Amino acid sequence: MSAFHTSGVAGSGAGRSRVVSLDPLRMRARRHHAHALHRGERIWREGVAPVDLWIEILHGSGLEPRAALAFTVTQDFEDDQFTLGKLPFEDIEKLYGLQAQELSVFDSLEERALVQTRRGNIVLVEVDAFYLPDMRAVSYRREHAKTTIGIDVIDPDARRLGYFHHTGYHLLDGDDFDGILRADAAHEHGAAAASLFPHVEFVKHVRDALSGTPLAEASADLLCVHLLRRPAHNPITRWRTAFPEHVETMIARGEPYARHYAFNVMRQLGANFELLAHYLQWLREQGFDIPPHTHMSARKIASETMVMQCRLARALSHGRRELCEASFDVIEEAYERVVPPLADIVC
Repeated sequence: MSAFHTSGVAGSGAGRSRVVSLDPLRMRARRHHAHALHRGERIWREGVAPVDLWIEILHGSGLEPRAALAFTVTQDFEDDQFTLGKLPFEDIEKLYGLQAQELSVFDSLEERALVQTRRGNIVLVEVDAFYLPDMRAVSYRREHAKTTIGIDVIDPDARRLGYFHHTGYHLLDGDDFDGILRADAAHEHGAAAASLFPHVEFVKHVRDALSGTPLAEASADLLCVHLLRRPAHNPITRWRTAFPEHVETMIARGEPYARHYAFNVMRQLGANFELLAHYLQWLREQGFDIPPHTHMSARKIASETMVMQCRLARALSHGRRELCEASFDVIEEAYERVVPPLADIVC
């Protein structure tokens, strides 16, 4: 830890000195304020984790993450869940000049990650949330769960690192550092030794990022490309057809399964369309003629899926079979007022 001394500090008497911490990692964490998408009122506070991570990585690099949300129009129903939202790497490169490459870990995860962070690159690694202090309310030191973080600073001597995760920037150290980067050390502290290295990628800067009007125009071009990849039929209609059988399975398997179902179906759908609503609003702010009803209908899908999740949970807790017909009416119509009209307008 570095520090400097200031002489003659008020309150200490003339000639006394005060030590002011200049710990670079703590200063980095304090400087990072979550992007506007992660502040204030949100319909789905647990959003789309891979997208939330990239929002903060881009924001932490001084870039506008909303430009990258065009992909949200491609979400489909996959018979048992909605497509998990992920920012396409080709979009990230086109908009921001950032390239994601797989990192080969041939000896030590710590050593390979250290090389890349010293180059100014961010290392994306799938880790165990058991060692992440920002997951204190959920998994930290309680249960093992996979999640991806973006590491940008490593101090191996102090066993500390700074990382992006979900909706913010965080620090960890000590045994948590060992658990994330030093599998052998984690094993010594009683955790199961990793038999294989995790999947790791690194993000490097290859060209200048777009900004202003060029960024908005490139994003609109990507929206057209993604609309050509949209589902051929209304995915809400297909989910509605499958839902009665899903309800029977939830009744048979109980509350734990129902929670997982809601997380992978209602939340995936609702959080995705909340992001789409923010994206459409951003396009309007950039001067594009996006009809207000598309933005409002995207938000309606986000809010009504939350209503649906609560309604279903109440019914299941009382052993009742709830098919959520009223909610399906709302979100099925709302979808028809968002994606197909966008395709007619933009493309």
